Amino acid sequence: MRIATWNVNSVRTRLDQVSVWLAAEAPEVLCLQETKVADALFPHAAFEALGYRAVISGQKAYNGVAILSRLPMADVRVGFDALLPDDPAAVELGEQKRVISASIDGLRVLNLYVPNGSSLTSEKYPYKLAWLACLQRYLQAQEAEGEPLAMVGDFNIALESRDIHDPGRLEGGIMASDPERRALRAALGERLRDVFRVFEPDSGHWSWWDYRTGAWDMDRGWRIDHIYLCDQLLACATGCVIHKAVRGNDQPSDHAPVVAHLAWPPESAEGEDDDW
Repeated sequence: MRIATWNVNSVRTRLDQVSVWLAAEAPEVLCLQETKVADALFPHAAFEALGYRAVISGQKAYNGVAILSRLPMADVRVGFDALLPDDPAAVELGEQKRVISASIDGLRVLNLYVPNGSSLTSEKYPYKLAWLACLQRYLQAQEAEGEPLAMVGDFNIALESRDIHDPGRLEGGIMASDPERRALRAALGERLRDVFRVFEPDSGHWSWWDYRTGAWDMDRGWRIDHIYLCDQLLACATGCVIHKAVRGNDQPSDHAPVVAHLAWPPESAEGEDDDW
């Protein structure tokens, strides 16, 4: 199974680019962020023509998440309050469409668009920290269910110095501040690991290049699009790749797709299903 994540920065604006990439790469699952479209206007037909069903949680002009899958999806959950119905913060944070998950082939795929935070002095910064704290509670509830988890998305956080082109200048600022990093690490706990870093320990690998300041031309990027796996899935991982070339398209998203390759389901599980 290949699970991909891509902040497309408007699914309708990038529809042709996403369709071309899907036709060429054909991952089993593609998680989209910043779809920026109300549910009624989501381009289902274009993806269905390529063999994908979509489950969505969108809003006009902002945010929005979707999961596209060539495999059957079940038990689709939208928002933090799907697992935290009595958590007032989970209900309030659900007003922005940033969380969706589905059960696919025996594992749970959780797609997130973490708030950016804008700046350390913005009112959006404490919102981001509250959102990450809610994510921690959500993941604890999900872990209690015992379902293997792949958590993917645009995290808007460079977790380490090697995830930024110029850490000396940028660390401590938005997307690289200590409170953000601590909050994400607390949510991950001991359970979830960054699959990209299992295969690539070095710096110089980015998934996002700011539209401003010529970042793409000078390759001054950040790695903020992540795929985190529980131990059961990590043991099945065979690779993780950033499809950097897509960022060089005409009128591209400022993010590139990231794809994790998993030998899933395990052979023993396949055999058990066949016997049943």
